[in-house]
Amino acid sequence: MFPKVLTTNNPSFVPMALSSSSSSLASTLPHDFNPQKLSFLSTLQTCKSIQGLKQIHASSIKTMPSPDTQLTISTRLSALCAQSLPIDPRYALPLLAQLRTPNLPLYNAIIRGLATSNNDSIEGLVVYKQMLSKGIVPDNYTIPFVLKACAESRAVREGEEVHGQAIKMGLASDVYVSNTLMRMYAVCDVIRSARKVFDSSPQRDLVSWTTMIQGYVKMGFAREGVGLFFEMCGENLQADGMTLVIVLSACARLGDLRLGRKLHRYVIRNSNVNLDVFVGNALVDMYLKCGDANFARKVFQEMPIKNVVSWNSMISGLAQKGEFKESLYMFRKMQRLGVKPDDVTLVAVLNSCANLGVLELGKWVHAYLDRNQIRADGFIGNALVDMYAKCGSIDQACWVFQAMNRKDVYSYTAMIVGLAMHGQGGKALDLFSEMPKMGIEPDEVTFVGVLTACSHVGLVEEGRKYFEDMSTIYNLRPQLEHYGCMVDLLGRAGLINEAEEFIRNMPIEPDAFVLGALLGACKIHGKVELGESVMKKIEKIEPRKDGAYVLMSNIYSSANRWRDSLKLRKAMKERNLEKTPGCSSIELDGVIHEFQKGDKSHPKTKEIYKLLDGSRAI
Repeated sequence: MFPKVLTTNNPSFVPMALSSSSSSLASTLPHDFNPQKLSFLSTLQTCKSIQGLKQIHASSIKTMPSPDTQLTISTRLSALCAQSLPIDPRYALPLLAQLRTPNLPLYNAIIRGLATSNNDSIEGLVVYKQMLSKGIVPDNYTIPFVLKACAESRAVREGEEVHGQAIKMGLASDVYVSNTLMRMYAVCDVIRSARKVFDSSPQRDLVSWTTMIQGYVKMGFAREGVGLFFEMCGENLQADGMTLVIVLSACARLGDLRLGRKLHRYVIRNSNVNLDVFVGNALVDMYLKCGDANFARKVFQEMPIKNVVSWNSMISGLAQKGEFKESLYMFRKMQRLGVKPDDVTLVAVLNSCANLGVLELGKWVHAYLDRNQIRADGFIGNALVDMYAKCGSIDQACWVFQAMNRKDVYSYTAMIVGLAMHGQGGKALDLFSEMPKMGIEPDEVTFVGVLTACSHVGLVEEGRKYFEDMSTIYNLRPQLEHYGCMVDLLGRAGLINEAEEFIRNMPIEPDAFVLGALLGACKIHGKVELGESVMKKIEKIEPRKDGAYVLMSNIYSSANRWRDSLKLRKAMKERNLEKTPGCSSIELDGVIHEFQKGDKSHPKTKEIYKLLDGSRAI
């Protein structure tokens, strides 16, 4: 409902509610205005939204249709646009077109309002061109609004035109204009043009440096961004929190711990930087990605305020480092403190569950999604499929996959790899053949799953075809993992000579994974002499790893060459190559209990051995 317009038959009546601020609007109307117009002005002055203005305008068209009313409405629209309120171009542009003499402040306000709205930012460029066609000269407020519209619309060509106009009108040297130009070029990924503007700017403030640094980091030039930061410090300009967050993110990408510690010292010494939650989160993320999880925990614990992003930095960061148990510990701590997880949290938790085989906690996350009516789609759906597959519940993985509305290459890859792991190669290949019908192209990881499926089912010809299709049809270059899968496929099928030939013809040097696949085939088919030759090659690549020694020792044992097996074990001891002990684990009430051979570190070791001794007696 729009505000009711007060009417009266008494010409001498003046509303008491009319404020002095209405007099400025009243000056736009003729001197013979009536009380109805005064009430209209009063109502208009209190309007706080574009929607409310449209309602008042609709009422005024019926009661007071005049050019003066249009001007008054336009004036209020200008005031509302100045508050950066998103506006509907279908309403603003016709209203602007009806004015006989629109002025520059009105154009600036409407362009600003349109530029603020991501969906309508391109309309700001249309209004700007109309303004130029009417001979109205832009100022140093107009140009930044137009450049913002160009940035939001990724209209770099139009942005270059505006840049040229700013130079002709002598506005390009204005620091506000040059900063917006840099941002426009950076958003549109034209980093060289942004740097040219930066270098030619007669004056630079902190925003100038931060915009340029952010542009470099966004484009993947992290080292250049960090270098520019230290150049800024050389100009005796102190960074603020926003600048430090950007530079710390660059340092995290570089994985440079020494540089990260240097930046941390800068944060502590610089009084201009408030160690708020944003800087704290950036420091935690940097330390984790630079490999210092202990200091990341220290920074996290010392943060006075933490938000869900803080917890995500720790949980996701630990998971990415392979510290899955620690990641789940942080998640349980987050739950105890009542912090609500978001999508990022749940994906990291599911990733940790998948790698640890923690099915019960993974099921809890699934139940949490259902309780909170969060659809298992996108990243969460993919993580859920991967978790169920890696935890041995392939049927549940299939159920989640089938229920997903939005499937992408990662969804199909997780399912194909999962089916291949569970020996269901035929189903994996059927799913792969479905991808082109859905318009989804496979990636390198998808083909690892496909080749693994072929290997487990023994489909040699199909495997050869898929390997060729990678480069000829999908333009994907095979990596060492794919060559290893092919060697495994040929070796399992007993085609040892062909596997050897395949390795010799590889365009890249084989690694321990590829040679290990051939050594595994030697064990299956009892090829002792070839196994010895392959083991020597692996020994040169990984002299400190015990895998090849153990496998070769088993090959000797299978061939009843016990003396050679013992000799190899003795050589392992002389080189201090301890065989990595096997590890078994069990999940109980969401907690993982791990056991190794001869391990007595478990807090309930006595009870466990007592139970085992009792079972032996039985």
